[in-house]
Amino acid sequence: MGWNPDQYELFRAARERPGQDLIRALPPLAPERIVDLGCGTGYLTRQLADNYPHARVIGVDNDRAMLAKAAHEPSGVVWELGDAAQWRPERPMDLIFSNAALHWLPRHGALFGHLAGALAADGVLAIQMPRNFDAPSHRLLRDLAGEPEWEEALHGALDHENVLTPDAYWRVLRPYCRTVEIWETEYLHALPGPDPVLEWVKGTTLLPVMLRLDEDAAARFRDAYAQSLRHAYPAETDGTTLFPFRRLFIIAQK
Repeated sequence: MGWNPDQYELFRAARERPGQDLIRALPPLAPERIVDLGCGTGYLTRQLADNYPHARVIGVDNDRAMLAKAAHEPSGVVWELGDAAQWRPERPMDLIFSNAALHWLPRHGALFGHLAGALAADGVLAIQMPRNFDAPSHRLLRDLAGEPEWEEALHGALDHENVLTPDAYWRVLRPYCRTVEIWETEYLHALPGPDPVLEWVKGTTLLPVMLRLDEDAAARFRDAYAQSLRHAYPAETDGTTLFPFRRLFIIAQK
C-alpha cells in the first residue's frame, strides 16, 4: 500500500508497546524456527532473535520500503518479501508471531486455521491486532468516506470487518491447540504535537484512502478528517492528546 517507514515510526514507543506485551506473555519456549508475519520495520523481529539466539528467525512483509528499513540494522534475521496471506512454511514452525498486521487480511477463519496447522508440536501462535474499529478515529473516517464527494472513489477502501470476536477465534483455534488464551487491552496513548491522531492514522489506517484519491482530493479529505479528529480528540491543557486504542491478543499452543 506504499507504507512510509518514517511516518509509521513517528510514535514507535506507543506502537511497539503492544508487541512487547505480547512477547512478554509468551510461554517458556526453546524454538528452532520463528516467523514474524507482517514484520514491518523489524524492531520486534530483532527482539525475538535476541531472545532466542539459537532460533532461525524470518521476518516476512509485503512492503519493500519497510523491509529495507528492517534490514538496515544488522541482525541475524532473514528478511523475506512476501504476502502473509500466501505464506507457507517449508517446515512446521515453533513460533508464529504477528503484531498489528493480520487485521489487513480477509477470511480469518481459514487464515487462523492455516496458521495453527503450520505449528510444530508444542508450537505457539502469538498474535496482536487492533480491535478499535468502532472508535471515533475509524467511525469518522468511514462517515467521511461515505459522503457524496468521496463515496464513489472510496467505495470498498475501508473494510474493517476482517477481525472477528474473541470467542470466534477461540472456536477456530481450539481444535488445533491444547491451550488458547485470548484477551483485550485498551491502551491510553498520550500523543504529543499538533493533530497527532491524524499523524498516527496517516501511517496505517488512512493509507487505503490516500491510494484512491489524487493529490488535491487527498489534501481536501485530510483537512476535513483532521477537523473532525480535533473535535473527537481535543488536546489537553498541556498540549497532549489522549488516544484510547483497544487491541486483541491471542496466544495458542499446539
